[in-house]
Amino acid sequence: MEADVPGTVLKRERTRDAVLELIESRSPGDAIPSERALCSLLGVSRPTVRAAVDELVAAGLLVREHGRGMFVAPAKITQELVAGDRSLTVPQAAGAWSSRLLEFTTLQAGARVGRKLRMSPAAEIVYVARLRLVDGAPMAIEHLHIRAELVPGLSAQELESGDLYEHLRATHGVHVHEAVQAIEPTVVTRAEATLLDVPELSPALLFERLTSDTSGYPVEYVHSLYRGDRYRIVSRLALGPAAEVAPDREGHHPGIPPGDFAHGDAITSSTRGDIQTGV
Repeated sequence: MEADVPGTVLKRERTRDAVLELIESRSPGDAIPSERALCSLLGVSRPTVRAAVDELVAAGLLVREHGRGMFVAPAKITQELVAGDRSLTVPQAAGAWSSRLLEFTTLQAGARVGRKLRMSPAAEIVYVARLRLVDGAPMAIEHLHIRAELVPGLSAQELESGDLYEHLRATHGVHVHEAVQAIEPTVVTRAEATLLDVPELSPALLFERLTSDTSGYPVEYVHSLYRGDRYRIVSRLALGPAAEVAPDREGHHPGIPPGDFAHGDAITSSTRGDIQTGV
């Protein structure tokens, strides 16, 4: 077998890099050469090319379309994580974000959500499920749990248009300040796959976030499922002191998607190494 041939791993890595270079030289939706053409172009065997292509398809960088060929996948949406001791105003992430409401109701918090929001299990919350889209393509499924006492009269329209936290501030006087967020890998169920337009058991990122107001009072608990092929996390690490440079007011700082601290109030964004389990 090819796997037993010396240098096979390096050959596959170089083949992958060559295909990746082709991808990076093109735009989303552009075609790349067929596997047969790549074999001739790179001087490697079909299994080597297929292994590299399979890896790039799984990573969400290539898309196979039956009967048509292979194409550069849509660009991934990037969220940047920063150190927990920085306060900042987070602008919107790239793309046109929108929401489609899946469910909207008022119910009892229950034991688990009540524990997270520091309220009685019998107290009421507003439960919202919504599909988040970027440029019209499904990106994530969000499950929001908001203390009902904080948002009397909260309407479905508020959740479908504009920025949720802006509505909380302007309409309900709720000023969000801090979010503690945990992230872990998972896969999508059949129902989730249908909503996100991906195959069942596709990789995904599970986010759990607890949002508090300026007094440290829990406002909202959210768990969200983001497509693993279209969303990525980038961490900025401070490894030493930096020279003092005037802030770039014009530059783009990818951040939490709209609906998550996209306006006004300074917030502290923090992540935890202790991964929370269960949703």
